[in-house]
Amino acid sequence: MLQDIEQYLACPHCARPLALDGRTLRCASGHGFDQAKQGYVSLLAGDAHTGTGDTAEMVAARSGFLSAGHYRPIADALAVAAAGEGPVDGLIADLGAGTGHYLAHVLERAGGVGAALDISKYALRRAAKVHPRIGALVCDAWRPLPLQDRSAELLLNVFAPRNGPEMRRVLRPGGRLLLVTPTSRHLGELVAALGLLSVDEEKERRTEEKLSPWFTRTDRTEVEFTLRLGRAEAEAVVAMGPNAWHTDREELAAALAGLPDPVEVTGSVLLTTYR
Repeated sequence: MLQDIEQYLACPHCARPLALDGRTLRCASGHGFDQAKQGYVSLLAGDAHTGTGDTAEMVAARSGFLSAGHYRPIADALAVAAAGEGPVDGLIADLGAGTGHYLAHVLERAGGVGAALDISKYALRRAAKVHPRIGALVCDAWRPLPLQDRSAELLLNVFAPRNGPEMRRVLRPGGRLLLVTPTSRHLGELVAALGLLSVDEEKERRTEEKLSPWFTRTDRTEVEFTLRLGRAEAEAVVAMGPNAWHTDREELAAALAGLPDPVEVTGSVLLTTYR
């Protein structure tokens, strides 16, 4: 809930601390941000554009897919890594948190309180309710994050944008960033059969180059597993991610009809720890 994380928040206009006044976050400069009835608060600047955020349809597809446990190996690996150095006493911030699925798993294993940060209000409507110690905040990952300097003990970033300078600013000294990125094998069977976007072989190198000015890599683990997906679940994979913006529905339906039911699909990600 917002009460759990208000001490870590910063005004998106003036960067001064925010505090709850009823259902409104306020700073000493007089800026105020009302909590929506669904539980989240928008801390976007006035000129921000939300067109890149996940739609209600994308969020519904992802929520159903994740709730069915298909990516449970990723959530488990992330939670184990988060708790690997003992309980977390402070803030765990998830940049690009979506529905809060992974953050909730981490909070259950590692403790702490969670800030779910995302630009999609549809995703954060779910994140605000997925765990009692999560506060949900609409923000733009490419702008100053609405968190105070050195406020987070742990950062999560799962299939999400990475703003190195801002992530470094909000992470306390000695804190960790847990990053989950797909390998080139991730969902490879569906990529080939459905003509989906593929993961560049150079993605790992480029990610390392972008983060190296701000963080030092300390560990890397490959998490690979097999998914057995019915056609509806394979369709959800397309509908819940960036492929939703690039796929023709009629062509997709025809390609899905040609899949085995169920189809075996490879899940493959890298879990990287940075300090």
